[in-house]
Amino acid sequence: MEDAAVRRRIRRRFLRALAVGLVAAPLSLVLLYRIVPVPATPLMLLRLAEGYGMAHDWVGYDDISPAMVRAVIAAEDGKFCHHYGFDWQAIDDALDAIGEGRRRLRGGSTISQQTAKNVFLWPGRSWLRKGLEAGFTVAIETLWGKHRIIEVYLNSVEFGPGIYGVEAAARFHFGKSAADLSVPEAALLAAVLPNPIRFSASKPSTWVRTYARRIQGRMADLGKDDVPPCE
Repeated sequence: MEDAAVRRRIRRRFLRALAVGLVAAPLSLVLLYRIVPVPATPLMLLRLAEGYGMAHDWVGYDDISPAMVRAVIAAEDGKFCHHYGFDWQAIDDALDAIGEGRRRLRGGSTISQQTAKNVFLWPGRSWLRKGLEAGFTVAIETLWGKHRIIEVYLNSVEFGPGIYGVEAAARFHFGKSAADLSVPEAALLAAVLPNPIRFSASKPSTWVRTYARRIQGRMADLGKDDVPPCE
């Protein structure tokens, strides 16, 4: 009986330690990336294994054109500055579109959710991953703030085969730094985000050009060209 009681105590302590570790490890990574540049993401490593290469140059928020910040918000998450990680109306609209078999240019994921997925999780669709994504989204909204989220997003998102982050994308497609991107260039880069493997900002298809013009129209609603949103 005593041996059984000892084993139960050991098992309980082990499970408690495991539970603490499962919470503490991700939280520690979130806190680390609050101040440290993200060196690589799971998608970058996966694409590298697939033979795409990896061009990735981290730049700070102040070294990114305000037009680029506005372009991705206009394209991906118009309510980014005002929500707390989730756009419930967009989620409802996306579910309705899926139910009706319609194609949407934008899904229900906010930039915060996409950042959580890109930085901390693996590609794919599953309820487990969506649950973890929600947890990381709450964590980065709470611990990072909007400027850090958009900074990490723009430094981590895929802009083309083996091209990650706005600095590498700006140099590859336009031969300039992210700080010098114009409004039309920023809109073209944002327009390829739905499918960066297929679309090109420097050799845009008719669809990309049309979508980029729509993005520029939305950008006008976010304020002046030289002033970043969320100020």
